[in-house]
Amino acid sequence: MDRFEMEQPPKRKSFWMLPFAVHATRGIIRDQSTRRWTMFGTLLIALLLLFVGSTFLDSVLRAHPIWFILFWFFVAWLTLTAILLALFDLLIVRAQTRRAKRILSDSVSASQTGDSE
Repeated sequence: MDRFEMEQPPKRKSFWMLPFAVHATRGIIRDQSTRRWTMFGTLLIALLLLFVGSTFLDSVLRAHPIWFILFWFFVAWLTLTAILLALFDLLIVRAQTRRAKRILSDSVSASQTGDSE
């Protein structure tokens, strides 16, 4: 009877936010252009929130201490994210520069030894 039973379709996995976040983060970190646009976007949003929070929302935020803390925590989080992405980008660029120098040095030394023989 097992042979004639219909196969059950595989159960669909429910969407988990953690694997999606990890995958998206890897994509942002690995691509230089995306990483730099993300830095630009986060800084732009942080600056906009800094302006709005200091001018238009100042009285509202000061009236509600929890909103005040959450708002400025979010601005600080965006700024820290942009700074960490910039530091990571700096390290990647330095590593690429060292690799390019090493390759250039190897090719120059190989061409010089080939010319001297």
